[in-house]
Amino acid sequence: MTVGRIGRRALLAGGLALGAAGAVGGVAGIADLATASRSTARAGGLTRIGYLPITDASPLLVAHADGRFAAAGVPVERPVLFRAWESLAQAFLAREIDVAHMLMPFAIQLRYALGAQLRVLAWNHTNGSALTVGPDVDDLSDLAGRQVAIPFWWSIHNIVLQRMLRAAGLVPVVRQAPSAAQRTVGLVVMSPADMLPALHTGTIAGYVVADPFNAAAEIRGVGRVLRFLGDVWRDHACCVVVVRRELVERSPETVRALTDSLVGAQLWISGHRKETAALLTSGRYLPQPLPAVTKALDRSPAQYADVLDRPDWHGERIGFAPYPYASYTTALVAAMRETVVDGDTRFLDGLDPATVHADLVDDRFVTASLAASGGPAAFGLPTSLSRTEGLLP
Repeated sequence: MTVGRIGRRALLAGGLALGAAGAVGGVAGIADLATASRSTARAGGLTRIGYLPITDASPLLVAHADGRFAAAGVPVERPVLFRAWESLAQAFLAREIDVAHMLMPFAIQLRYALGAQLRVLAWNHTNGSALTVGPDVDDLSDLAGRQVAIPFWWSIHNIVLQRMLRAAGLVPVVRQAPSAAQRTVGLVVMSPADMLPALHTGTIAGYVVADPFNAAAEIRGVGRVLRFLGDVWRDHACCVVVVRRELVERSPETVRALTDSLVGAQLWISGHRKETAALLTSGRYLPQPLPAVTKALDRSPAQYADVLDRPDWHGERIGFAPYPYASYTTALVAAMRETVVDGDTRFLDGLDPATVHADLVDDRFVTASLAASGGPAAFGLPTSLSRTEGLLP
């Protein structure tokens, strides 16, 4: 585990200390890294995948569960579940895993703050996250003087939440007590698995995270969705698929097979949402109960008419379209500069948002995989593979 400790020091040096709440996920990550190490020893040359137990990871999990990786000639061991983003990043930096389901803003930080040699291959999904609040919160203004949990500082969850708070005249704060009089909202990093219990006990007033943690709160009567992030940033990508750069350079045929499998799984999921929920829960890829995963994958817009500002965007519905738009990367880097975090943000100072995409993202493989799977139209994407970002104030 020496390599794992080095990875943790590197993360902390890069300004990723999670604070008290995040430490829960970090401690749990030790067991995750041990699991990954044992997997490596057993697997030999197998490709290793790491993920968090959220529906955003569904394509990678389905591609393994239904044998797509094997059919493509890629030996992939059963994906390793991690409990927090920090521990997943530790494993990636320590070379315990080859492929990671990763927060897109976190991938940017890993590349430019820590110099990680990684490449983004594709989006894992679009939408799929929400702000869930307790029963005493009717609108955003009720969060003044309260605490809200986020899964990680460099996450689309933190970025979009802060955008919503500012639009409502609220001020996000870190490491200081929130004040109702000053209209401040305290942000705290928390492992997704700890969020629902914290909301239930009143430790936090709400949390912003990927499903099925929002759906689980609804089903258990602990909280309700106040806003879907896809209703603020249209068809955004929370999580992407990253690989080590050396894998792309050493074995492009493996990367193409991985991408073919991922794209095929996304296309299948879009037409088989209930079957996907059953596959993920019965195969124990996701630990949440079947009703929560089913709800997360197949939300009905009619149930959320009162919380959707742009119902035509269908922000309540997780999507599975793999193409990584350059316009999104550019807008994301700009948004990261406006986001308050507990850590060093100087790595953003010298970044040109317009050039990050070409350096970070390798879309050759996903473009080829799309063409082999019916083209962009099969996923509801424009044939030009370009778009203008839809982002509400």
